[in-house]
Amino acid sequence: MTKFNVEHASLHIAGASVVPAQPTVHTAYVGLDVHKETIAIAVAEPGRQEPGYEGEIANTPKRVERKIQQLSERYGGGLLQFVYEAGPCGYGLYRQLLASGHDVQVVAPSRIPKAPGEQIKTDRRDAIKLARLARSGDLTPVWVPDTEQEAMRDLTRARDDMKAQERKARQQLNAFVLRHGHHWPKGRTRWTQTHFNWLESLRFEHDWQQVVLQEYIDAVRAATRRVADITTQMERALPQWSLAPVVEALVALRGIDKLAAMVLMAELGDISRFDSPRQLMGFLGLVPSEHSSGSRRRQGAITLTGNSHARRMLVESAWSYRFPARQTGHLKRKAANAPEEARAIAWKAQKRLCGRYRDLTRAGKNTKLVCVTVARELTGFIWDIVCRVMPATHAV
Repeated sequence: MTKFNVEHASLHIAGASVVPAQPTVHTAYVGLDVHKETIAIAVAEPGRQEPGYEGEIANTPKRVERKIQQLSERYGGGLLQFVYEAGPCGYGLYRQLLASGHDVQVVAPSRIPKAPGEQIKTDRRDAIKLARLARSGDLTPVWVPDTEQEAMRDLTRARDDMKAQERKARQQLNAFVLRHGHHWPKGRTRWTQTHFNWLESLRFEHDWQQVVLQEYIDAVRAATRRVADITTQMERALPQWSLAPVVEALVALRGIDKLAAMVLMAELGDISRFDSPRQLMGFLGLVPSEHSSGSRRRQGAITLTGNSHARRMLVESAWSYRFPARQTGHLKRKAANAPEEARAIAWKAQKRLCGRYRDLTRAGKNTKLVCVTVARELTGFIWDIVCRVMPATHAV
């Protein structure tokens, strides 16, 4: 697996990458164990001495600002490095610390080193550990979106949540109907008006079972309506988004419509920050795990690290390449607003990935594994399109 460029990712803020000419010298490293109401603080000074514990403060902007001033005065106004784990409290603290003029890293909890014998976990120990690892450079930061990017991510994830509720409501209705000996004929489309008419025509022995059926039907319709409403909201928000031109370019790819492109860009942001497609593939967890020693090389399942929302969308899109490569009217219509170079890359991707799917399945490979392989290679074509379109978007 190609290691993600930590320095590049940590300095990529609000869609722009700034790589310093020489390493930044910090006067102190501040570890923060952040909770809903409190923040435990530890400070590690350059050198090998043990970090000092500063205690806990209330997790409020005013109290955080006061603590920043105290630490800044203690270290003569020098540059401080703040670190804390990504979690449910969001990025408000990150933006406040960044606005104060200091460096901030939000680190991935799953990538924090842990000793085998480490059996005691407290807020104090976590803060000290973060400060120590920040000083040694052993933490892996995550990419932090700007406010616009985070808002679009909230919108796309809300639709994903609504879709999950719709699937759950449909499953519950189907289970209830089947449990009482009724089932929709195989091969006929579900969730059409005809299907709902059939459901409402069912009769049960007890009146309260009829009430249960109607409640399940109403729940499905309400969930479907919520999905449709938030999908409409996504379509309205797209023209106002700074990454709308990139979304239009990605739509040229087979298997990716506007919703899929919006999810990918909302989750990943400016993926041109990755130096190569291999870095992006590794970041998404689409590369095989490996355990090699000496002359022996063993590869296993994909690593499944990184953003699961984007990875799932890529795998779903990859299924479209099981059919032969062709330029259908539908593909031409949906790619009408894409740049010419994006359409050329999309056709190149079709020829490559459709052939790849055909060759691997004929070789006897499992179709699900083949689809993951296609999704990994599709990532490379997405990276290529974004790297070509993004400079023009930044210029605008």
